[in-house]
Amino acid sequence: MTLQERIDADLKDAMRAKDAGRLGVLRMLKSALKYAAIEKSSEDQLDDAAASQVIRKQIKQRQDSIESFEKGGRPELAAKEKEELEILNAYLPKGLSADELAALVRETIAEAGATSKVQMGAVMKALQAKVAGRADGKTLSQEVSRQLG
Repeated sequence: MTLQERIDADLKDAMRAKDAGRLGVLRMLKSALKYAAIEKSSEDQLDDAAASQVIRKQIKQRQDSIESFEKGGRPELAAKEKEELEILNAYLPKGLSADELAALVRETIAEAGATSKVQMGAVMKALQAKVAGRADGKTLSQEVSRQLG
């Protein structure tokens, strides 16, 4: 079952269960996936990698909203965004732990033969291929920078 098929099935389940919160998030996600498919000129569905990218973009938007709402003193809106974030996170592969990430970065730095931050771009390129969406770019960048520092 592809990621989009799973989202469609969960959307139908949410309709049957009359779960309005989950239903709203899944409809928004389905719409975002459809727009991404149209942008890529593929009439049908996106592959799982592209769908995961769309989900990550939606998650990033929620994280930014949570931060803004908390700074603005709107905890009730931040709580709503956190609930949506939980639903979206369920559709991504399990993230890397800090230890796994540090080990992967160490291994990639050794493979690339990098010794300074000047070579950070080469390390990041190789690392992003290995990580395949299980960690965000900001976290990767911080870890690479820390280890090359």
